[in-house]
Amino acid sequence: MTEPENAAPSLRLETLDALRLLAALAVLFFHFGFRGLTLGLTDVSLPAYEPVLKYGYLGVQLFFVISGFVIAYSAEGRTPLQFGIARFARIYPTFVLCMTITFLVVVAFGAPRQLATLGQWAANLAIKPELLGKQALDGSYWSIFYEVVFYAWVFAFMAAGWFKRANYPAIVIGWLLISVIDRATISSGVMRYLLLTDQSGFFCAGLILYAAFRDGYDRRTLALLALCTAAATFQSLQLAQWNRENYGVAYSDLVVAASCIAIIATVAAAIRFPRLPLPSGLMLAIGGLTYPLYLLHQHIGYVAFNHAGHALQPLTLVMAVTLGLIVLSWLIWRFFERAAQRWTKSALTALVNRPLALLSGHGARRNEGIAN
Repeated sequence: MTEPENAAPSLRLETLDALRLLAALAVLFFHFGFRGLTLGLTDVSLPAYEPVLKYGYLGVQLFFVISGFVIAYSAEGRTPLQFGIARFARIYPTFVLCMTITFLVVVAFGAPRQLATLGQWAANLAIKPELLGKQALDGSYWSIFYEVVFYAWVFAFMAAGWFKRANYPAIVIGWLLISVIDRATISSGVMRYLLLTDQSGFFCAGLILYAAFRDGYDRRTLALLALCTAAATFQSLQLAQWNRENYGVAYSDLVVAASCIAIIATVAAAIRFPRLPLPSGLMLAIGGLTYPLYLLHQHIGYVAFNHAGHALQPLTLVMAVTLGLIVLSWLIWRFFERAAQRWTKSALTALVNRPLALLSGHGARRNEGIAN
């Protein structure tokens, strides 16, 4: 069977799997080597590496660029319902499992520095528990909420028939214009959460990179990519100022700006060279374990540090805990995540198709009655 003209190319980009792992490890070492001590959640830190690790939060922005690309990739050739079901199956079952594991670990071993309640666990099922007046069980969940909001907008644009490559320039320019006006003037919390005005440049860069991946680069594409990079840099400089105020450490605007440019350039290079000289199964596993690793690492890591911090040197302890979390994440990907995705996708597809089939049947019988 030939591939439909508008379908996404059937190609796995192994370099993006490697970048996902790089992004997850950057965030992990930011939390383990810097943030945990700063917030008083653990006494373990890596002060010798702080000048580098304090920038590890930018791994989230790398995730957002990859997400913009991958979501555009996965949306093409699908109906809105197919896209929505696929995204829900990809994100939610693993989120619930990893959030529950974190909850159990914190309840069993987290006191006195970390505490959790059953009500907090229930609120975290909404991914953004702050909307229900509860704290997140892991600080990393904020970016998952951003991803979900991005998916919701893509779904809405797909349903309206607007999410097409020909419309990406209008979507990107409109989104960035709203974002820059908001962040430069009122900095609305509602706009931030509804339109992701503090991170939109990275998602938009991913969309434009996907357009370039499919159609090649031209002057308009390069101009749009430059616009996305400028907006992303502006947003990241604002975030760096927030970090200065909240963590009490110095951040170089030059390093932040250069990192933003490098993030987008690295993803652009990765999609032009999709293969790596490593076994495909290994790259599949690397890409698969990064999501559980991102969800699990922070507070479970702090609990482990607080119980074993006096037994090992900080660097040895951080590396041992990181390795253990990688193994746990691989086990979740290998024995839970893929099966849960298949089951969830199948169940939701059947649930959606059943009423559609009934409506179709009623419509056919009514037409038959009219014809008779």
